[in-house]
Amino acid sequence: MKALRNYLDKIKPTFEEGGKLAMFRSVFEGVETFLFVPSTTSKSGVHIHDYIDSKRTMTVVIIALLPALLFGMYNVGYQHNLAVGADPGFLMTFIFGFLAVLPKIIVSYVVGLGIEFAVAQVKKEEIQEGFLVSGILIPMIVPIDTPLWMIAVATAFAVVFAKEVFGGTGYNVFNVALVTRAFLFFAYPAAMSGDQVFVRTADTFGLGAGTVVDGFSGATPLGQVAIAGKDMIGSFQTVDVLGNPMTTWDMFLGLIPGSIGETSVLAILIGAVILLYTQIASWKTMLSVFVGGALMAAIFNMIGTTVAMCVSPIDHLFLGGFAFGAVFMATDPVTSARTETGKYIYGFLVGAMAIIIRALNPGYPEGMMLAILLMNVFAPLIDYYVVESNITRRLKRAVK
Repeated sequence: MKALRNYLDKIKPTFEEGGKLAMFRSVFEGVETFLFVPSTTSKSGVHIHDYIDSKRTMTVVIIALLPALLFGMYNVGYQHNLAVGADPGFLMTFIFGFLAVLPKIIVSYVVGLGIEFAVAQVKKEEIQEGFLVSGILIPMIVPIDTPLWMIAVATAFAVVFAKEVFGGTGYNVFNVALVTRAFLFFAYPAAMSGDQVFVRTADTFGLGAGTVVDGFSGATPLGQVAIAGKDMIGSFQTVDVLGNPMTTWDMFLGLIPGSIGETSVLAILIGAVILLYTQIASWKTMLSVFVGGALMAAIFNMIGTTVAMCVSPIDHLFLGGFAFGAVFMATDPVTSARTETGKYIYGFLVGAMAIIIRALNPGYPEGMMLAILLMNVFAPLIDYYVVESNITRRLKRAVK
């Protein structure tokens, strides 16, 4: 590492004002500060000195995402094996999933970071680090068979119109990764829903070739719930790709069809522990999402007239992207509520709205994406009224 530091110090003048490559100064600074914590410190006018910068924060979030990502890669291979009736072993199953997911990660980062590098050069500013997390979130929240060109188009749209036009990292109103998914959902609905996109039945780079077994269905549990008729209330049972009954334990482990990184609640909870231990994410927001979702599901259970209304609260929390959204999306410090009381309100409404969408609109069986994007809009309003309430309360105390 010392040799690398010395090399960077040696070539640094080339990228500074007056150097031959001064036009790429922001690119050099982005690489340098990613590899090493900046050594510059404030000389005056500050109250707190902290070694944590946004790159370090983003790195912790990425580490927290790794359990869900790695499990998702394995699950991609596992679901494929079920579909073609193969069992090549753990290692080859993971390799299949790894090779299927890796191109999506590469496309996401190349497009997103490419745009951010270009914007930084034009504005002559430092490269912003926000996309380090968005770049890995995007591949994790899409179906495995989403075409790469669609991911590229949606990523470019989200980075430009949901982030850069607002001023870049820290100024965006909407979660960039969720805007990417929303763009895909509404622009290319056939590639984002149905029973043909969540389980890869084709080979990947020549691996896993085979013929789909009889009786195969790639429908997700929530997709099955959405199309279940009223006559199935009380007898409905979610099934796996081979038609075998699916248990709550299966949903918790995550060996079920779904978006790449969203199926394993266990892996997501490991990430939640990392985020909470490092105090990167708010436990108030996270807990409130689960409470809001569970309470709304319980209410629907009491008045249920459809299968979606009768899904148990625990199954709702385990299915789809609910847990993933609660841990990694709703807690986004930029787009969520920032006041301490507001975090409770914001999280509760996200969870409740996700279940309302699931239960009342079968056209949107997931619900979490729309719920978070909707509450992104209301987060500033929630904070405003919380602050106004605090001011009013303190003024009353002062008058007394």
